[in-house]
Amino acid sequence: MITSFNIPNALTGLRIVLIPVLVLLFYLPQQWSWLASAAVFTLAAVTDWLDGYLARRLNQSTPFGAFLDPVADKLMVAVALVLLAEAFAIWWFTLPACVIIGREIVISALREWMAELGKRTSVAVSYIGKIKTTFQMIAITGFLLISPAGHPVLLGICIALLYAAAVLTLWSMVIYLKAAWPVLMGSESA
Repeated sequence: MITSFNIPNALTGLRIVLIPVLVLLFYLPQQWSWLASAAVFTLAAVTDWLDGYLARRLNQSTPFGAFLDPVADKLMVAVALVLLAEAFAIWWFTLPACVIIGREIVISALREWMAELGKRTSVAVSYIGKIKTTFQMIAITGFLLISPAGHPVLLGICIALLYAAAVLTLWSMVIYLKAAWPVLMGSESA
């Protein structure tokens, strides 16, 4: 019998515990606070990959983990983007951050609604979503490393990655909506 307490779920829980740590470190009035924030976010990103890998490898997938894993991911990314949007305080950062956070809200609502209809598999995670997540994690880590006064070359790379993540975010949202469209329009029975 598989229980809800296992290594993958513990790693997912760790990601949630790291969210207030990220916020606290981000606001510390220390020169190293952004570097420490980047380290915490990187640890969270690694546990995101590791918990899924271990759940499959150790055959420890649970309904609790399937629920909590995407919640932990979305919370960590959204909190980091909000912190960075405040710090950078410029439209070119806020726009893709809003696209990414907005898409997560739309797709989470869509998945919940589809699950109520018994059509959850119609909106399963796609490969594009995994690439999008990778770009997001790298971009956010980079932004945390450089701070608003950061290095121009690294800043340019992070901007490119953030916009690539935003484009992939919209693309994956279109894929999800296309898969759900017959049900949304009532042309497919629930």
